[in-house]
Amino acid sequence: MKLVLTEEEQFLKDTAKSFADERSPITHFRSLRDHNDPLLWDQDLWNEMTKLGWPGILIPEEYGGSDFGITGISVILNECAKTLTPSPLFATGVIGAYSITNFGTEEQKQKYLPKIVNGELTTSLAIDESSHHNPANTEIIAKKEGSNFIVNGKKTFVIDGASADLIILLARTSGNKGDMAGLTLFLVNSDSKGIDKIKLDMADSRNYANINFSEVEIPDSNILGDLETGGETVEDILDIGRIAMASEMLGNAEAAFEMTLDYLKQRKQFGVLIGSFQALQHRAAEMFCEIELTKSSVMGAMKAADEGSNELQRLSSLAKTVAGETLHLVSNEAVQMHGGIGVTDEYDIGFFLKRARVAEQIFGSSKYHTERYANLSGF
Repeated sequence: MKLVLTEEEQFLKDTAKSFADERSPITHFRSLRDHNDPLLWDQDLWNEMTKLGWPGILIPEEYGGSDFGITGISVILNECAKTLTPSPLFATGVIGAYSITNFGTEEQKQKYLPKIVNGELTTSLAIDESSHHNPANTEIIAKKEGSNFIVNGKKTFVIDGASADLIILLARTSGNKGDMAGLTLFLVNSDSKGIDKIKLDMADSRNYANINFSEVEIPDSNILGDLETGGETVEDILDIGRIAMASEMLGNAEAAFEMTLDYLKQRKQFGVLIGSFQALQHRAAEMFCEIELTKSSVMGAMKAADEGSNELQRLSSLAKTVAGETLHLVSNEAVQMHGGIGVTDEYDIGFFLKRARVAEQIFGSSKYHTERYANLSGF
């Protein structure tokens, strides 16, 4: 496994960097937050991403996509993360595109995939029901009645849940809380009767929601994958999402580190640059080393996904663990090295700390994935 980007992947990365720097600098994110934008992402910017083909990177060419692989979409997310670009790309271009492409029926693919490619449809994945990530703890019930399933229950912390057109819902059709068996995935239109979306105000000012389902009718034709195989299916989907999120978190860490280095080279104390202080140099060196290790972990997971490696699950958890720990360290150190101004809203560095605390929890914290890695390794 070569831990380097191909020429095409590097081109995607360079394109994403130029786009993020020119079209969505941090001032763009700040403006959306300050104006309390209802979407917390910009529709015009999303249209531009669509024209670049980004939502279709994981979608086969026969449905309008480019089928460019996990590495392709991950390097884009990595660059967009450096300017904190908010968009539906993760929830739609990664989760939605991968889920329907790999587990949808031909009818579902023809219905939804071209709309994802064209930017007409956004998606969200409704998994968790508490503050701790654990798909096995699903309790929301989907009860069979004739040719429909009736769903009742609640999902929490749904990424892009406040705006998504299509919800990919994990529900229990049999078994008990704690069982991975008896779970089923459904495709649910977000405007279906009985759905109540409650927008959340999170520290990172992104689009999240809690979603209540009350007597929601879902036709059995909307099952994603096979009945009661949702536990296995959703873990596959989540592993791809974790790799993409780890790449995004790496981008957050890289940007925060670069901003901190620039500050160390400019800020003077007692008449000298603080970057000349040996203690701060040691702390910066530690951040640099951890970021380099994270690059290897994330790259290894991306390549494993594209090559269909049997090590995908372990490498996915490794990447999410390492990225979470690195971003936690770098975001903390970055704010501390900026001193008092680091916690003021005037400076951008605080945005990375806020983003870090939320991103660390998406699809499982470092603690969750350390335990999962150990279990997968037979410990």
